[in-house]
Amino acid sequence: QVQLVESGGGLVQPGGSLRLSCAASGSIFSFYSMGWYRQAPGKQRELVATITSRGSTNYADSVKGRFTLSRDNAKTTVYLQMNSLKPEDTAVYYCNAVTFTGVNYWGQGTQVTVSS
Repeated sequence: QVQLVESGGGLVQPGGSLRLSCAASGSIFSFYSMGWYRQAPGKQRELVATITSRGSTNYADSVKGRFTLSRDNAKTTVYLQMNSLKPEDTAVYYCNAVTFTGVNYWGQGTQVTVSS
């Protein structure tokens, strides 16, 4: 069983920064990809950023230049550094991991609220 444990959400003013972390644990040693998705009230869940096992990253256009996805050397923890946050970044952020056999795992979600 794989678990994804997220941390780092909260309330921040526009222009501020937050750092999200997602640690994977359980009976798996590597993933094809890990990353973050988000879901705002009344909207569908959308991709924020992902990183493959080879280190290739993919970002949503709306966060390019402001968010940075990184991971630890063991490739089981990912970090999302979010800078220059905007009110439209407000959402529940979900960690995602995909195995080499195509199985998706999701974290429980962490709330990010950008408001003055």
